[in-house]
Amino acid sequence: MDSILTVGIASVVLGALIAVIFFGSYLRKRTSEVDSMAKAEPQNPIRIPKSNPKKNHPKSHATDKQNQNKRHHPLDLNTLKGHGDSVDALCFSADGKSLATACGDGVIRVFKLDDASSKSFKFLRINLPAGGHPSAVSFADDASSIVVACHTMSGSSLYMYGEETQKEHQSKLPLPSIKWERHHIHDKRSVLTLSGATATYGTADGSSVIASCSEGTDIILWHGKTGRNLGHVDTNQLKNHMAAVSPNGRFLAAAAFTADVKVWEIVYLKDGSVKEVSRVMQLKGHKSAVTWLCFSPNSDKIITASKDGSIRLWNINVRYHMDEDPKTLKVFPIPLCDAGGNPLHYDRLSLCPEGKILAASHGSTLQWLCAETGAVLDTAEKAHEGDITCISWAPKAMTVGEREAQVLATAGVDKKVKLWEAPKLQSV
Repeated sequence: MDSILTVGIASVVLGALIAVIFFGSYLRKRTSEVDSMAKAEPQNPIRIPKSNPKKNHPKSHATDKQNQNKRHHPLDLNTLKGHGDSVDALCFSADGKSLATACGDGVIRVFKLDDASSKSFKFLRINLPAGGHPSAVSFADDASSIVVACHTMSGSSLYMYGEETQKEHQSKLPLPSIKWERHHIHDKRSVLTLSGATATYGTADGSSVIASCSEGTDIILWHGKTGRNLGHVDTNQLKNHMAAVSPNGRFLAAAAFTADVKVWEIVYLKDGSVKEVSRVMQLKGHKSAVTWLCFSPNSDKIITASKDGSIRLWNINVRYHMDEDPKTLKVFPIPLCDAGGNPLHYDRLSLCPEGKILAASHGSTLQWLCAETGAVLDTAEKAHEGDITCISWAPKAMTVGEREAQVLATAGVDKKVKLWEAPKLQSV
């Protein structure tokens, strides 16, 4: 019995030993094959597409570089920071050395622009009356006089701020004070735009005239220095989009809900005062509402942008008193489309002081066009982090480092004001 048990145990041990030897040999063979494949793999690599870094690494170097490129467009000169809310309006002084901004935080800031490329800018801060929301701003007779449109629950008001006379032995410059104010000027309707110009046409005395355009259908013309009401007109076009005074103070034009643009003439007496504001012509040709317009530097042409997807250049230097109609000189398609290929319209227009470059915006996109051909000179997509609220060219060339250049200012809901250099016309 003991011999049988001994033989059984020996058989089990021998079987286990054979199994270990067999599986050890098999594993060594497979390991050798794997090592051989691993050594041969670099000679014929299998390239696996890399995953999208934007999904796995939202703060990757590639994304940072892309955002940096968006922030630094070749024409982007500078950014004026410090605003506490959306910047809803801006305006250059006549000499181009001051830029006033109207911000939703209830503050008017007047920046001194000695050099558009400067790292910092001095600015004057004007606090509006409590509860007031500034909607538009315009310079009056000089860079020290600013007219502000302010909206409250009780309606719209205008305030003209001017510098106080500096007292003897006063070390600091005095802050501007209110020189005149007008309340409930458009009932309870807000002021959309303020447009000012120096009246130099005919017998005008060179004083400033300012048009306040309400969100209704009424427009009022004001004397910049005194705040005197110079005239009142009504577009009768459901609602206004904006209004502008020609650079020489002769014409007033309005873009409103319908496709037609109405133009009035500001008639001056021999003593330079305003006699009346009379309607003299109507621009007909667009098929949909006109969103914006601007005058040429010499005041004899108007450029209009419409929701019909076109820009029109008009000659208004006609004998309207003999029933001669204004003429359409050129029609350009707006070179913007949505994702479906449908044409878009421009929200804002501004023509440079030389009359050769037209700046236009839609949403957050900024474009520069050749005013003669309508060709796109350059485009800045996402020029602001949100919609552009206002654009305006400096009336004169500005200092940019060691050179002079035409400069465009834009404002946006992103609490920023940006300065842009004009593109070269040769790039057409």
